[in-house]
Amino acid sequence: MWTSQNRGRYDRSKLRYPSDLTDDEWALVKPLIPPGKTGGGKRRVIMREVVNGLMYVLSTGCQWRAIPKDLPPKSSVHDYFDLWTYDGTLERIHQALYQQCREQAQRKASPTAAIIDSQSVKSAEKGGPRIDPHGYDAGKKIKGKKRHILVDTVGLLLHAIVHPADIQDRDGGALVMATLCGTFPSLKMLFVDDAYKGPKFAKAVAEVLPLLEIEIVKRSDLVSKFVVLPKRWIVERTIGWLNRCRRLAKDWECFNRKALAFLRLASIRFMLRKLCNPA
Repeated sequence: MWTSQNRGRYDRSKLRYPSDLTDDEWALVKPLIPPGKTGGGKRRVIMREVVNGLMYVLSTGCQWRAIPKDLPPKSSVHDYFDLWTYDGTLERIHQALYQQCREQAQRKASPTAAIIDSQSVKSAEKGGPRIDPHGYDAGKKIKGKKRHILVDTVGLLLHAIVHPADIQDRDGGALVMATLCGTFPSLKMLFVDDAYKGPKFAKAVAEVLPLLEIEIVKRSDLVSKFVVLPKRWIVERTIGWLNRCRRLAKDWECFNRKALAFLRLASIRFMLRKLCNPA
């Protein structure tokens, strides 16, 4: 909890940039960075500075070419971001930190319950034949992309996908569950809202996870003001946590895989701070 007593532990004013990794945070990430290739010249770029560059872009939302001069060149930071997206390094870092966060919360490594929800975000001005298409969310009146996230009951990100905003929640949610690929075999309960009700979503989930039970958390029609719904508030809070990263304020990326990589990087940033600043 954010109080005057523990404010000092969250102080990052002594860092060069508030987005830079502390020594404790880098100690968690360093063993997970793959070594340089054998043969040829030695790796000259400093990996900690590359990660700091990625965190700077994520936190501030700046263009790649606006990375400060005391960080590695934008070409180096961008190339490592692409490489770690393709070779699964970001996924491995995320999974390793997730396991540590579960241990810190005294939970089992594999969750038994999860909550799913989506967030529609506006797309930035972009176009051309070589970008992933966007869509129009008629309910939210947003033209852009939709981020579909699956979180556990602690609020930690389990899985996510990015797709056009015109795909209905029940179809996008089925795609999220279908692409889990057995990552969390202990899942037994899934909490959803009214957007996922109906036989189509239930049938799609039953095909990939036949033992998973779906519970719809309904909003009361008798209440006109905001009410915290059981379990539903957890995923909404996670979306709020991720939105602290300004790169996620809009859909700036031309490709869904890069948008997903930044979403995963935001989750890594959150888990690092959670592990190094326990409440």
